[in-house]
Amino acid sequence: MKGIKSLGAAVCLAALSGTALAQEAAFDLPLTSSAYVKDYESFKLAANDAELISMKKSGSTAPEIRKSEFEPATFSGSNAHKYLGLGTIVFAALTGVTAPEDNECETASCPPPEPRETNGTHAKLARATVALAAATVVTGLVAHWDDFHLEDGITDPDNMHALLGTAGMLTMAYAVSKAADPYNSNGHAGKAIAGAVMMAAAIKITW
Repeated sequence: MKGIKSLGAAVCLAALSGTALAQEAAFDLPLTSSAYVKDYESFKLAANDAELISMKKSGSTAPEIRKSEFEPATFSGSNAHKYLGLGTIVFAALTGVTAPEDNECETASCPPPEPRETNGTHAKLARATVALAAATVVTGLVAHWDDFHLEDGITDPDNMHALLGTAGMLTMAYAVSKAADPYNSNGHAGKAIAGAVMMAAAIKITW
C-alpha cells in the first residue's frame, strides 16, 4: 500500500513537471499573428520609402502644363471698327487722287464756268468715304462705349480718339454737302482734307 502511494506521488510530480515544461516551450514559440504583424510593418515601411523616392523624382522635374491658346474672334465689333476706319482713310486718299482740276480764269474775259461734275468718280468716292466714316463712328460707339470717360479729360487717348474721329467724320460730311453745287466748289477740298487728317490722327492715337 505504501508503495502504491509513492508511485502515485511520483506520477503526479512527473505530470506537473511536464505541464511546466510545456508552458515554458509555449512561451518561447513565436505567435503566428505577431509574425504577420512584423511582416506587415516591414512592408509598410518599404512602401513609404518607395513613395518618398517617387515624390523626390517627380519633384525634381516639374510637369509641363500646356496653356490653352486664346484665339480672338475673327469678326467682332472691335475688328469691324478698326477695318472701317482704315477703309475710310484709303477711300479718302482715292477721293483726293480722282479730284478734277479746277479751270480758274484770272482775266476779265473769262468764259462762263462750266458746271462741275457732281456725280462722277470723285463724287461717288467722296460719298462712300463719308459713309465709311459714319459706320466707323457708329461701330466705335457700340464696341468701345465704356472706354470713353469725360472725367479722364480730353487728353485721355481714348477720349481724344473718339472726339477726333467724330469731328473728322462730321467735317468730311460737311465738305461733301458743300460740293453738291455744280457752279461753286465752296472750298470743299480744304474741309475734306481737314476731316481726313483728323480721322487719320484718331487712328494713330490708338494704333
